[in-house]
Amino acid sequence: MPPTQDMTSAVSASPDNGSQSSDSETSESTAPAALDSALLDALQHQVAVFARRAEQTRLGGVGQVRNSMDRAAYLLLNRLDLEGPMGVKALAAGMGIDSSTVTRQVAPLVDTGLVRRTSHPEDGRAVVLQLSGRGMSRLEEVRSSRRELMSQVTDGWTQEERESFCTLLTRFNSALSARQSGPSAAQRAPEDRAPGTEPPPAS
Repeated sequence: MPPTQDMTSAVSASPDNGSQSSDSETSESTAPAALDSALLDALQHQVAVFARRAEQTRLGGVGQVRNSMDRAAYLLLNRLDLEGPMGVKALAAGMGIDSSTVTRQVAPLVDTGLVRRTSHPEDGRAVVLQLSGRGMSRLEEVRSSRRELMSQVTDGWTQEERESFCTLLTRFNSALSARQSGPSAAQRAPEDRAPGTEPPPAS
């Protein structure tokens, strides 16, 4: 008669499949979290570096017009060019800032003739801000200089790489805007978009 198998010994000697499976699942579940953490650390670091270098250079273009227009003025003129004449409240709402800030920022633009105040076409009692001919020429001059800077900075990039970077950066800016001003901000903040581009589709 063959010897009776000691089941207790057999069980204790056999691998604990359940324990191994659990350990494997735990390892697999923590790996993506660790990867995400490292990636997010790298992302926030690169954003910090970008912000510092952008502030240092102000991405002001090249040539004689380098740094000749501050960020606030550029965004205001760009907004008026893209959206047309509008009142202070509408301009402030669209840019995610308060009306007093817009009033303060637009004052020197009016004084220098880049923006003019005019009557609303449908309500003569209301005043709207409009980009003047001089303002349009000045804006295009700065845009041209900044386009040249972007060309130089991304020299050696393929067209696909430039398009991909622009798409992702636009999406990133829209997400920041939405976080600060509410879900609709991503759809109504053209200062976060390059001229001629469309807002990202709502998710």
